[in-house]
Amino acid sequence: MAIHWDAATREWHLASGALSYALRVGEGGALLGLYAGAPIAAGRSYAHLGPRPFAGFDNRLGEPVRLEVPTPGSGDYRIPALVAEQADGATVLDLRYVGHAILAGKPALDGLPSTYAETDAEAETLEITLRDEHSGVEVVARYSIFAGRPVIARSMTVRNAGRNPVRLVTAMSATLDLPGSAFDLVTLGGTWARERHVVSRPLVPGRQGVASNRGESSHEQNPFLVLAGPGATETTGEAWGFSLVYSGNFLAEAEVEPFGTTRVRLGINPETFGWPLAPGQAFTTPEAVIAWSGEGLGGLTDAYHGLYRDRLARGTWRDRPRPVLLNNWEATYFDFGAPRIVEIARSARDLGVELFVLDDGWFGRRDSDHTSLGDWVVDRRKLPDGLGALAAQVEALGLGFGLWIEPEMVSRQSDLFAAHPDWTVGIPGRPLTEGRQQLILDMSRPEVVDHLFAVLADVLRSAPISYIKWDYNRHMTEPHSSALPPDRQGEFAHRHVLGTYELYRRLTEAFPDILFESCASGGGRFDPGLLAFAPQAWTSDNTDAVERVLIQWGSSLAYPQSSMGNHVSAVPNHQTGRITPLSFRGKVAFFGTFGYELDPGSLTDAERAEVAEQVAFYTEQRDVFQFGRFLRLRSPFEGDRNEAAWMVASPEADRAVVGAYRFLSRPMPTVNRLRLRGLDPARTYRVSLWPSGDDPLAAANVGLRGGDELMAAGLDLTLTKQQTQASHDFRAWIFVLEAT
Repeated sequence: MAIHWDAATREWHLASGALSYALRVGEGGALLGLYAGAPIAAGRSYAHLGPRPFAGFDNRLGEPVRLEVPTPGSGDYRIPALVAEQADGATVLDLRYVGHAILAGKPALDGLPSTYAETDAEAETLEITLRDEHSGVEVVARYSIFAGRPVIARSMTVRNAGRNPVRLVTAMSATLDLPGSAFDLVTLGGTWARERHVVSRPLVPGRQGVASNRGESSHEQNPFLVLAGPGATETTGEAWGFSLVYSGNFLAEAEVEPFGTTRVRLGINPETFGWPLAPGQAFTTPEAVIAWSGEGLGGLTDAYHGLYRDRLARGTWRDRPRPVLLNNWEATYFDFGAPRIVEIARSARDLGVELFVLDDGWFGRRDSDHTSLGDWVVDRRKLPDGLGALAAQVEALGLGFGLWIEPEMVSRQSDLFAAHPDWTVGIPGRPLTEGRQQLILDMSRPEVVDHLFAVLADVLRSAPISYIKWDYNRHMTEPHSSALPPDRQGEFAHRHVLGTYELYRRLTEAFPDILFESCASGGGRFDPGLLAFAPQAWTSDNTDAVERVLIQWGSSLAYPQSSMGNHVSAVPNHQTGRITPLSFRGKVAFFGTFGYELDPGSLTDAERAEVAEQVAFYTEQRDVFQFGRFLRLRSPFEGDRNEAAWMVASPEADRAVVGAYRFLSRPMPTVNRLRLRGLDPARTYRVSLWPSGDDPLAAANVGLRGGDELMAAGLDLTLTKQQTQASHDFRAWIFVLEAT
């Protein structure tokens, strides 16, 4: 790994060992991209990979140039990275090279989450300074590479080094110009209860992409996109990934221009952004992580999973196995008291559960979602001896104790709103729109963050709490802060996110032994920004196992399974009304951080025995389920959408667990073989079915099999007509592979 600078040709070559990124200073001082992709040799000039000389007119307006920090108004009509309104009203910038620095390691971004290096040997950073002499606007374009990883982290800092104020209206985290357009655009879309479904369509001329203006990264779109090259599959072909480490309003888009090149940009959504810079002031964008793969979508997944699991998530729980938990929400909703909670916890303990989580309803007078958000004091009607006494009772059973909070929200019917109505997000003199009977606190105000830290720290000190579920249950409306003057309201959305990050930072640093799980009505803020503080997230409020296959598949494109909270819930499912077997629900939820969302006391003896067996199996295989390599095998978004399969493999490829799923029983089944991945072709594996027993697929698969055979010929999932009729709908199979 190294960043090479050739002073004679004024070129840089960023070489991680798994990726090359070359750029240069152009004749006029502009910063130009030359190459990005598979590793190429260092020590050579790649200037010839830039735009070819034009034999004809000198003024070639609109022709593609690979600019690293494109701006408008000077002949590049594509989507810009930076738009700065100057004192004379102009937005034209002529950014020219001033200097650069090559730094060992990776500097942190002030106030923003980002990837990191634990030692300087792991990463290297290039900072290139550009300046527009007329306005005094300076840009520091920042590039970090990681040894052996096919990724590059990008951000920029814009500084007003002039004499007059400047207003930023667009400040992207990264742009990348690619020399072709034969790509499929792959994004993760949906809405509440069906987040992160895979959406793929060919790029066409013009602009296309995804965005959020809802105040958070959102259920509807995820701050992530892929450009998949011609014929790219899970295992073959070239693919580019673009991921934004941010939890607020974002934009991620690609533009194909008339000459057939593609520009991608991602960063803060300009629709809700405006940032004034007085002389001497600076603004830093969130981090974008760009990944390249020559081995299809699976290669991108390997790159993002490894980086985000090991060098974005941090703290005590980054590498620790996550406990099997039971959450009382779908068992009780708001209707509970201390005896009922202890009863549920005891029943869960008897099944092998390790952590009990008390969800919404423990504070204020919270008998419904109409009241008490913001009043973080224990409801003594429900818990007369307080939170500490209840937690002690749960701990005495041998369980950890967890708690639900929703810090960023307030109810109209609350003491906090009565005392500080001005602390809410909204426009003075205009009606406030409620969502889920609640309003949003203005996290851009330091006094709000200070108050929340103080009251929540008191709660966390009051009881032996080992886990926090941090929820966020509505989109933003009337985005306005009464603490900002009218000409600075464009700052609000970003400052609000910074305030949320500050609260997360202070609480996670003050209570490092607590496992924090993020949540936003399920997956409304399932993004890299929060992963930097909370190493796992509630994947979706939809716990229906069929729906979860789709959600978990899409999420896995960028996010490691250690970040996915997956629970088995009761049936009929509370979101879809579907009835699926307990075995099917468990076999889907295994592939992530595992738990239950039900009342264990309502289970039959047979169901309790099955749950205990699930918990025992999961804890036995927990390290590979949570931290193994995740490999997608059969997509639920392709074909007749009736099957799916995936697997996890240990880093040494000596152990793997395969999950195969069939949703509906179909007549007259065809031959069905499932090829595996990620095994050692030279090793022999003992294949077993879990749970063992009389299964029609056992005879064809159980026994000793070569890794080469399992990857070339695969497992045999073929059922006879009679077996299909007997198996009914919603079947799942778990295969365990152990190297001999």
